[in-house]
Amino acid sequence: MSSVWNNKISVSVFGEAQSSAIGVNINNLPAGEYIDVKSIRNFMSRTLINNSRENVMPHVISGIMNNYTTGAPLCAFIQNYSPEPLLPAQNLDRLARCGHADYTGAVRYRGFNDVRDGGHLSDRLTIPVCFAGAVCGQILERRGIYTGSHIVRIHKIKDHLFDPVNLSREDIINIRNKDFPVINDDNAVLMYEEIERIHKKGDSVGGIVECGIINLPAGIGSPVFDGLQNTISQLVFSLPAVTGIEFGAGFRATFMTGSTFNDDFYVDNHGHVQTETNNHGGILGGISSGMPIIFRIALRPNPTIAKEQKTVDMHELKEKTFTSGTDYNPCTVMRYLPCIEAVTNIAILTHMLEYPDFC
Repeated sequence: MSSVWNNKISVSVFGEAQSSAIGVNINNLPAGEYIDVKSIRNFMSRTLINNSRENVMPHVISGIMNNYTTGAPLCAFIQNYSPEPLLPAQNLDRLARCGHADYTGAVRYRGFNDVRDGGHLSDRLTIPVCFAGAVCGQILERRGIYTGSHIVRIHKIKDHLFDPVNLSREDIINIRNKDFPVINDDNAVLMYEEIERIHKKGDSVGGIVECGIINLPAGIGSPVFDGLQNTISQLVFSLPAVTGIEFGAGFRATFMTGSTFNDDFYVDNHGHVQTETNNHGGILGGISSGMPIIFRIALRPNPTIAKEQKTVDMHELKEKTFTSGTDYNPCTVMRYLPCIEAVTNIAILTHMLEYPDFC
């Protein structure tokens, strides 16, 4: 089971949803970087939406001393609540829950994987990744590079997109501090009502999140296998709910001609090369153009719902029915926003370590 992402920075995740703890090791962070623990707590608390009982606060056991990175591997763990025993009546090791990785995990690991709350395949493992990205984000923000995200769509309710040309630090900070991170607050009410309407039916909904990165210098990244899109996409797809990603104009580009898709270059008043539009999403040939990097991510509905679903008993190979119960989150989109920003921060910092005089 590979839970290690290794580039200029190495991130390894350990633990399972019902083990005594989960955590992360981060290697190759630059030494001497000030880390504000309170800011990390604020960042990670955004994953607590609709689940305030969950513990997400990390305990750092190495890699930070007197609030500065030491250059040693940074190791942090998060204490889980008392592990729940696997009861025979639950049949968690037998029934493949629809939309979860129970069946594929059982096949891949010959039935020995921990099935409690999904084990190592649970979205709870996004929490230590979120910690790693929060640390990387502070290092980037100290150089003026900011990452922010907001909800574009919940089920059938849409909100506005970021301004792909003029996205600012203020835009990112303002939306990050909102209880329901949308651009038009009126749409937040509509989205919340839609979530409640679906919840009453025992169902769940997904959505679309847009992420933006500002002040990334031009020339960051590489072509072919080590492009910015490659790195961001690989880490984004480590998040269990992600089903798709698009950069810039994305799939809308298929409705455009070359003359309407191409972004005209110009030189601004400060002598910087920029583009009048940003259909390329801030990346050309895998390399940053200096424009805001803009991408959108599709998140599926929570597979845990109250409706009865058809499944199979993996031991007897017989068809069964399964119901998760009424205690579930009808929309997990909001709690994924800091996770998306976190993996993006890891990707960007990895590439920035090659930038001259960055550290």
